[in-house]
Amino acid sequence: MFARISAALAIATVLSGSAWAETFEVQMLNRGEEGTMVFEPSFIQIAPGDTVKFIATDKSHNAQSVDEMIPEGAEPFVGKINQEVDITPEVPGVYVVKCNPHFAMGMVMTIAVGEEAQAPEGFLEHRLPRNAKKRLEEQLSNL
Repeated sequence: MFARISAALAIATVLSGSAWAETFEVQMLNRGEEGTMVFEPSFIQIAPGDTVKFIATDKSHNAQSVDEMIPEGAEPFVGKINQEVDITPEVPGVYVVKCNPHFAMGMVMTIAVGEEAQAPEGFLEHRLPRNAKKRLEEQLSNL
């Protein structure tokens, strides 16, 4: 009997962790509140294990992680053009996401995972298009 209770408690514990996770929707847009070629919202703060759903609201967009601009140990991702993609970041830190076709136009967003997420030293020193860097500076001011 004790084994059954222990097993039931273990299952309930595992299931309750995912029950608390939230899903955040991010639209990929040709035009939004911040201008043209944007993710909306462009900055979100989430808990590890929350899901971010990128919605292909307008055509010709994708969502993918920017090389060297995700936390060490985090899994990079690449969404297909015109398709939704869901990610569930587990590693705390700052994640930069881009639309590959519109990266040079500044189509980037920031996901801060964890309450104490901070961009590492020299984070914006990577080779970035001017418009993307400007938007990232604004987004990182939210940390």
